[in-house]
Amino acid sequence: MKIVLNSLAILSGVFIGILAYMFFYANRINVIHHSFSLRKDCKVDKELSVFFISDIHRRRIDGQLLRKVRSIGSIDIVVIGGDLAEAGVPLSTINQNVERLARLAPLFFVWGNNDREVGEGSIRAIIERHGGTILENTDAKINNHPLWGICGTDDPSSRNVDVEAALKNKGNYSHLIVATHTPSVFRKVEKVCVPELMVAGHMHGGQIRLGKFALYPLGQFNETNGKARLISNGYGTSIVPLRFGAPPESHVITIKY
Repeated sequence: MKIVLNSLAILSGVFIGILAYMFFYANRINVIHHSFSLRKDCKVDKELSVFFISDIHRRRIDGQLLRKVRSIGSIDIVVIGGDLAEAGVPLSTINQNVERLARLAPLFFVWGNNDREVGEGSIRAIIERHGGTILENTDAKINNHPLWGICGTDDPSSRNVDVEAALKNKGNYSHLIVATHTPSVFRKVEKVCVPELMVAGHMHGGQIRLGKFALYPLGQFNETNGKARLISNGYGTSIVPLRFGAPPESHVITIKY
């Protein structure tokens, strides 16, 4: 009997240790820096720096994250790629997160599949309070970079995605960034044009991976001939506050042109 109890105690300790590791792993602060040039054979005159963060969910934005971002360089725009929140997240936390992100640079937001669970009007009011812009099948110019525009779509969960509306003013810009929460929208965008940068999140990199086995693939950044696509693992977690094999991510993308 004593051997059985000791074995159960050891197994319980191992299990608790694994959960603790997964919780710690899920709360790491990772800022990944990506850099690419639109034309590798031309002189680079300017740089556009984008901070992209998606799938914050219940996580808090703190000063350590902001310091890590600033250590990479100045930021021109912040893009929140959906799932800023989910049901049960206090509005005070959402407001604080947006306020802190807005300290970095002008802020743009696209809807995720969970955001409206806290009330669409509440999210709109918070983004507006901090001078942000909601891109829902619309576009906007990027200040200090007059050749650039940013377009964003609503999330497919809303049944309100309109890629053509989001891109209707693409001719007003020499270069485009497209933000959406769900990567499947990329295919619809590429039927209309191929932006210089597309960003999305949503899949959390699978969040909990056992080797190659997970519900979704890992996030990735790919660039070919001056055109880049980023799918992020996201910053927070959903359902359980745990990660394994799919570290949390936020991103600074520097575009040289």
